[in-house]
Amino acid sequence: MAHDVIGNIGNTPLLRLGRVTAELPGIEIYAKAEYFNPGGSVKDRPALNMILEGERAGLLTPDKVLIDSTSGNTGIAYAMIGAARGYRIKLCLPKNASPERKLILKAYGAELVLTPADEGSDGAIRKVREIYSSEPDRYFYPDQYSNDANWQAHFNTTGPEIIEQTEGRVTHFVALLGTSGTFVGTTRRLQQDVPGVDCISAQPSTGFHGLEGTKHMPTAIVPRIYDDTLASRNLWIETEDAYRMVKRLAREEGLLVGISSGGNVHAALTIAKEVQALGKKAVIVTILCDGADKYLSEHFWNNPE
Repeated sequence: MAHDVIGNIGNTPLLRLGRVTAELPGIEIYAKAEYFNPGGSVKDRPALNMILEGERAGLLTPDKVLIDSTSGNTGIAYAMIGAARGYRIKLCLPKNASPERKLILKAYGAELVLTPADEGSDGAIRKVREIYSSEPDRYFYPDQYSNDANWQAHFNTTGPEIIEQTEGRVTHFVALLGTSGTFVGTTRRLQQDVPGVDCISAQPSTGFHGLEGTKHMPTAIVPRIYDDTLASRNLWIETEDAYRMVKRLAREEGLLVGISSGGNVHAALTIAKEVQALGKKAVIVTILCDGADKYLSEHFWNNPE
């Protein structure tokens, strides 16, 4: 059955990681390949839901410009869906967002407002609030960090897909936090429908890190949608470990994925080793947030290790 581009959002494959778990018998690690979405990332899901909810509420109309802050992927999703539905898109993002992300956004016709690199995603948040407050009637500001339609997209789609694809066998779910929408929505659905599932969050170990799109909550503007009561615990991820895992996934699994995906798989493998040390079995699920195409200019690919 034919779909338009928006109809192809969701229902992404769940891939078993066989070689990185070869020395962990009894442990299964699966990764949701979100780069199969037409915009190339997990952010297609919340971006579509926020736009549809804006339309239903009468807040997003053809005369409005959709404006938001982004580290890249949500912006790309907005720009793609906006192009398909006839909306103008204006985005605030840090200057140090990867060159590939900026090129993709411009290709879709989005207007970019670049904010200081050293202020990260929080600088982009402050800037978009300033622009919106000066001309609120001109813009539709979904505010991905505060919009319940963000996490609800994952409650309604990502969570049920994981349950179906694992035939309800999922024992652990782990994901890095950014807006926190993926973790919050998926966790709420899994905790509702899968008895005993253990949901673990992950964050960069410091406020200065190389994990684009993620947040170190102790030093960041905490998203309104974040619920710190959901995770059983949090894993602190080093940027270098994420880099190493990205290269391992490319060379051992044939999967070219982004940096946060590497961080997620590193977190999943950490849990796997803990579970195996206890002599238990597990079905661990994480998220491949996006592909490597937006990060091929990063220096770590050339490191010898």
